[in-house]
Amino acid sequence: MKFYPYKRLNRPITLRVTSASLRLPDGSRDHLDISAFSIPQRTVALGVAQHEDWVSARIGLSATLPPGATDVDAPWSDLRVLAVLIEGASNVRTSAELRQDAPGSKEWSGEMELFRDDHVSRASLSAHAVATVGEVPGRAITETDGDWTVDVTAEEPLGGLRLDVKQASFSKSAREWLRPYADVPWVIDASGRLPVVMVNTDIEGFSDLLGGESGGMENKVHEILVSQMATDVWTAVFHSAVGDLEVEPDGSPVFPTDWRGEVLREMLPDVVPGLHVEEALRQVHRRRTGDAGWVELQTRIHYAAVRRAGASKALANVLHALQKMNREGSA
Repeated sequence: MKFYPYKRLNRPITLRVTSASLRLPDGSRDHLDISAFSIPQRTVALGVAQHEDWVSARIGLSATLPPGATDVDAPWSDLRVLAVLIEGASNVRTSAELRQDAPGSKEWSGEMELFRDDHVSRASLSAHAVATVGEVPGRAITETDGDWTVDVTAEEPLGGLRLDVKQASFSKSAREWLRPYADVPWVIDASGRLPVVMVNTDIEGFSDLLGGESGGMENKVHEILVSQMATDVWTAVFHSAVGDLEVEPDGSPVFPTDWRGEVLREMLPDVVPGLHVEEALRQVHRRRTGDAGWVELQTRIHYAAVRRAGASKALANVLHALQKMNREGSA
């Protein structure tokens, strides 16, 4: 534990990547879609577009400071928020100053530009809040507690939300809570440190099919099953997160600092489009705890979960495989 001879915040900054684009040799810019970065895994994969000769990358950033950072009676002044990118292999350090979204807001945003020639593979991205404390400028008052990874060559951001899959006989499990679900193929437990998918081994052949190692159409079925599981996980963790929010004295909900907060930040733009994530969370909280609007929001929550689970791609692959089998069968 570190000790500081001045006042600091006791909660970390939450940092998110909101966009990524590559500048190509001809001066054009390729804007990468959301598959290039994963908020739960805190990873950016700049190789997703498979450009071998890109010149630089521009990464959009958003940071949320913890409660108290921007209070008018805070024991500091001249508050600034900096994003810092460090790669040990090439000994390169790049920084960018973020801008406050609105006076008094805890939300800060900006962009960082990194050049391909400066980097070998993976760099760590963090955020730091500095201010003048006790007439001493440049003192760190809080920072992120977990870095993002920016990988200049990877084509996958570590697969999105990690699925912790465990197998058990639901009817005979020592986990008594599983027994009432003995007739379903899987259930989601979102109460722990990470979401867990419990797979029911009582359903004959299901575990083998889920393994997807037999090739052919079985692999396609495996893919669509995994996407359905991922849809269930995204939906479950969203409801888990909004169901147990801390609330500030003025009634405003606070983003969780663990993976639940990261999931909310990724899904909220699709659940309540057109609003900044802070206001979107307030609206979702009002609808869940108020008299109306929560039921109508379920379609948007499902839509956000389906997008992040890659269900459309998995379904398209199955349909393509079926069409191919039909053509070969009729030849």
